[in-house]
Formats: sequence, structure tokens, C-alpha cells
Amino acid sequence: VQLQASGGGLVQAGGSLRLSCAVSGLNFRIYSMGWFRQAPGKEREFVAAHSYRSGSTYYAGSVKGRFTISRDNAKNTVYLQVNSLNPEDTAVYYCAVSGYYSYSDLTSQSRYDYWGQGTQVTVSS
Repeated sequence: VQLQASGGGLVQAGGSLRLSCAVSGLNFRIYSMGWFRQAPGKEREFVAAHSYRSGSTYYAGSVKGRFTISRDNAKNTVYLQVNSLNPEDTAVYYCAVSGYYSYSDLTSQSRYDYWGQGTQVTVSS
């Protein structure tokens, strides 16, 4: 299984990016997808997830209303649209695959089986 994240970069505060994560080696349609991030000196934290079973999306409170997770099953790709960025959003963003589908599971890193290499997002003030 391979996950390839891309789309990060340097952006000014208030700007936007679209992160992508291409997945190969598994039946993408029957797995949930999540995005996590890790800022310098901090632990990795949940950002957003998409449940394969219900189609529901879940967000951390700090990004709700600004970030949107979506997926294209035909392309085996999950996206994270990040808008209204601020310097506190600076982090390495990771995509991950999970066989679970509930909110409580998808917000937990331990429920994810495969991880991408991460893509750096840097927001300047």
C-alpha cells in the first residue's frame, strides 16, 4: 500500500491550498481516509476524516468551516481543501487509511493502518 501526499507549500495568511493524497495497493472505496498534521514541537493531531461507510465527514474544531475533505473513488484520491489559512496551520500534513468508519475511531491515530509521507504547509503572517 502506498500513499503519496502533495500540494503543500508556502502561502500567506488568508490564502488557500488543495492537498491531495493518491492511494494505491488497496480497494480504496472500502476504506475511510483521514488527514492529520504535526506542527514543530507538537504532537500529531487529527484534522479531518471521511467515512467510507456513511460518507460522513468529520473535522477538528480548529479547522471546521475552513477545511474541506473530499474523495474521488475513481482516482483513488482524497483531497483536503484548506482555506483562510493562518500561521497556526503551519505543519506537516499526513494522509492515512483506516478500515474503521465511526467518528470516535477516525479521530484516533491508532485506527489508521497506512500513512503517507506528509506534505509541508507553511503559512506566513
